[in-house]
Amino acid sequence: GYMTNSAARALKTNRTYNIGVLFVDERRSGLAHEYFSSVLESLKVEAEAGGYDITFINRNVGKKATTYLQHCQYRGVDGVVIACVDFDDPQVLELVNSKLPVVTIDHVFNNRMAILSDNVVGTKALVQQAWACGHRRIAYLSDVAEERDRRLCSRRYDGFIAAMRRLGWSDPHRFMHFFAWHELPDFVALKKQGITAFVCAGEMTGVFVARGIHLQKLRIPEDFSLLGMEYVRISQALLPAQTTLVQNYSELAFHALELLEQLVRGETPAGDITVPYSLIER
Repeated sequence: GYMTNSAARALKTNRTYNIGVLFVDERRSGLAHEYFSSVLESLKVEAEAGGYDITFINRNVGKKATTYLQHCQYRGVDGVVIACVDFDDPQVLELVNSKLPVVTIDHVFNNRMAILSDNVVGTKALVQQAWACGHRRIAYLSDVAEERDRRLCSRRYDGFIAAMRRLGWSDPHRFMHFFAWHELPDFVALKKQGITAFVCAGEMTGVFVARGIHLQKLRIPEDFSLLGMEYVRISQALLPAQTTLVQNYSELAFHALELLEQLVRGETPAGDITVPYSLIER
């Protein structure tokens, strides 16, 4: 099972850490997705500031097919940061269950450390913002199936449920709608049901919903208020610009590298780290 180490570096006390970075997206959108590109850019900046080397992990080394774990062994990485959509991928699970130090971003494994955006508190803030503006029937919209939303959106679903119950709705689930982006809800029907505001679960969801509302001859904010997740450089350019939650990608990257270095040094970190969102009102 021996894998050669292409770096072939001598072990030194003050050596530079070689950090593996793994992105996996089962939809194959990869780094084209706003989330991944923002995480990557922040990791690059923080790695340079911290003196780390970064190695991108994939399934192939040269012409020889390998697993992610084998690629890590071949490249001689000291630890791995994982940010991906498909955490059920057998290749990812093999890496997570290996002896390598691993830190995940925005996903929790029982046996691994994680850096997490505070999606519960963040989504509560969106609901409370809509409520403070006078909205009482607030709907949650996601452009993926419910099961997938709960797995991918890192507890935004839970934050919405908790916020609506706190505001007096005993069955907030009836205000939750899941759809494919090309099969948008009937916004005219939702308006007749008394819905006046939407909380959108993903970066692209707000874009799809804004377009759908326009195509159905309705208006923002006259017919609906729309709140969602920040799509950098897009959310502010829409007409009208959207009120959004912004993930602190720099903090996610900084803490991921900091936590991973502790693990590489054989230390025991205090626990997972939660990073708060910022609310931009537009």
